[in-house]
Amino acid sequence: MSYFLQNPALILELLLEHLQMTATALGLAVLIAVPLTWLIYHYTWLQSPIMGVLGVIYTIPSLALMILLIPLFGLSVTTAIVAMVLYAQVILVRNLLAGLQSIPQPMLEAAQAMGMSAWQYWWQVQMPLMLPIFLAGVRLAATIIIALGTIAAKFGAGGLGVLLFEGIAQAGRYDKIWAGTIVVSGVAIAFNALLWFLEQQLTPKR
Repeated sequence: MSYFLQNPALILELLLEHLQMTATALGLAVLIAVPLTWLIYHYTWLQSPIMGVLGVIYTIPSLALMILLIPLFGLSVTTAIVAMVLYAQVILVRNLLAGLQSIPQPMLEAAQAMGMSAWQYWWQVQMPLMLPIFLAGVRLAATIIIALGTIAAKFGAGGLGVLLFEGIAQAGRYDKIWAGTIVVSGVAIAFNALLWFLEQQLTPKR
């Protein structure tokens, strides 16, 4: 705890960097996953090749993926964010697709019979019903992105990973390692709790 008491400004600065990086990556990942899922939901023949590609990307070690992105984006926070977005896609797309496929067909037919427009059909029927399942995927993706953010410090992206790598490089500085680990864990737990609460609130009651 002495490190927290002696360096509150530094920890707060790194925490804000980590939160900004995480929020940016998660927001971009969702913005990409939604239209991508809509595409493979309506054109089912695209499901196998797209999910296959996303699955292959997910199997690449995070450090190796960031290294592969360096020629395109350099040693910067952009490299880290792109890697996070790529990793999150397979989780988000899979959960969003599962949510859409879980909607009972009679309910969809009833919405169409009521003469709903495509926008009403999506916003008033499909979105509310698939949202709880999708948020479960967002919770998992957020946890992975927060963890990847620590590795991103190795590529000049800043964040709480700075404490971990400095603690490893400076022999005996376990206080930095513990400080970074505790704060990253706290951020992951806080994100998970918030999204879980939203998931519970949005789950349709019987």
